[in-house]
Parts: sequence; C-alpha cells; structure tokens
Amino acid sequence: MLEQLLDDHFSVIALRIFVALILSGLIGFERELKNHSAGFRTHILVGIGSCLMMLLSLYGFEALIDRYDNVRFDPARIPSYVISGIGFLGAGTIIVYGGTIRGLTTAASIWAVAGLGLVVGIGMYSTAIFTTFLILLSLAFLNNFEKLFIKGKRSKRIEIHAAIDLQVHQLITVVESHDLSIKQLEIINESNNMRQIFIKYERDAQLDIVGLLHDISEIPHIHTVTERG
Repeated sequence: MLEQLLDDHFSVIALRIFVALILSGLIGFERELKNHSAGFRTHILVGIGSCLMMLLSLYGFEALIDRYDNVRFDPARIPSYVISGIGFLGAGTIIVYGGTIRGLTTAASIWAVAGLGLVVGIGMYSTAIFTTFLILLSLAFLNNFEKLFIKGKRSKRIEIHAAIDLQVHQLITVVESHDLSIKQLEIINESNNMRQIFIKYERDAQLDIVGLLHDISEIPHIHTVTERG
C-alpha cells in the first residue's frame, strides 16, 4: 500500500514542492513586512499550486501515455492556463481609490511567483533561485534607490469632500498660492449633492502642509480635507 502511494517520482515531486514553498515564501515574507494585501500565505499557496500544476503536467499522465499508443499530451498546456488564470488573483490585490491605484507591485509579484512555481516544477532550480534573488532585490531595495533620485520629493494626494456648490477655481487658487504644481485633478460627483475632489501634487520638505489644509478648509462648502500618501 505504501509503495503505491510513494511512486518512483515522489521524492522528486516532494523536493520541488518544498523548493517552491521556500522561494515563494521569501517573496511573500517581504510583502508581509510591508503590510500588503497578499502576503506570506498567499504567495506560498500560489507558488506551491503552480508547481503542483507543472508536476501534474509532467508526471500525471505517464500511465495513460504508456498504456495507449494513440494518446498524445502537450506538457505545456496546463502551465499555460496557470499563467493566464493567475490574473484573477492579481486583480484582486489592485485597489483603485480616487486618483490612486495601489497593489500593482503585489499583483506583479503574485504573477512572478506563479512563474517561479512552474520553473521549480520542471526542475530548473538554479533559474528559480536566481530569479527569486532578483525579485527580492527589486522589491526590497529599488524603492529606496528610487527615492535618491527624487531628492525627498514625494507624490501626495489631497482628498476633499465638499458640497456640489463648491467653486473649484477657488480651490485651485488656494493650492497654487502655496507654490504647488497640480499634477492631476479628479472630480467625482456623488449623491446627496456632494462631490469628491482629488488633487495630486509633488510635496517637498518646505511645504507647510498644516497651513495648506487650513486654507483649503476655510473655502466655503468644503466639509473635510485630508492629505494621503
């Protein structure tokens, strides 16, 4: 009975699943440290699952192929569906909030982890390890490297809830009076005669954010004003 459960390929399969767990877990752990929606467990499950699909493609149909001469099987068919199907999970991590889109990096990491699982499943260990190193390097260090080039400036967003009667040109005048260049302006009309306004700008260390928010709040018909990263 035990021999039937542990076939000739079991040791190879177990090793590859374990390697997929370790590599995908490393990437998921980095996402977990930064409090992203898809973290440690999600990345492990994606990596192991895609590795399992590749192993199924390699070893799952050997008995049928050996038994029937007319059976033909393309080992790349199942992995191709993994790559296309992982998109729904990545889309679930992307959040569109006003004028800001969040979660694209995490969605890309999930897609990359699925690829890692497939590569490990076929036995390309060195490629998988090297790719994991590059992904971790990109996620952990390139963000800090990018900040060196923007010299302390960061893209910020002001979120405003106001009545429909708000004169938008007054708002723009107040913002520009603080020597800010508006990069993006979005207005969303809501129900109950209310509207949301999102102003995206580039903030530097010299900006008096308290004074800016105070001046905006003094404009008639504005209910709340908040700065978000």
